[in-house]
Amino acid sequence: MHHLLEEKGHTVWSVGPDDTVLDAIKLMALKNIGALLVVEGGNGAGDGDGKPVGIFTERDYARNVILKGKSSPATSVRDVMAAPVICVSPEKTVDDCMALMTEKRVRHLPVMDDGQLAGMISIGDLVKSIIEDQQHTIEQLEHYIHG
Repeated sequence: MHHLLEEKGHTVWSVGPDDTVLDAIKLMALKNIGALLVVEGGNGAGDGDGKPVGIFTERDYARNVILKGKSSPATSVRDVMAAPVICVSPEKTVDDCMALMTEKRVRHLPVMDDGQLAGMISIGDLVKSIIEDQQHTIEQLEHYIHG
């Protein structure tokens, strides 16, 4: 995961569990992201402060707010977030993370390094990495075949 985080960056946007769903979806729209880490005692800037207690995603919004007729300004993130948080360490491989995401049916994994938030990876990040690795392999094989 180290190489993915170096490429992508370490910033993770977050909200508190008592923030409103409306505030959360506004932040996701502003930052053009599909998920926010929910942290107790953090400042929202993604600097690793606070304890991860959940994740709030576009899917959570669609299924737990819109389809249930809840009001975004009146609903707290705590009431609709996915919890507990499934995290990985930076030592995990792309294949490990893909397998975990498939098994747990999640699309975002916070990366925790020795108890500190190091970043967040999405299924899109993993797919991009796999495609890049495959392209590199193809180029190496073509170079080998054509001398």
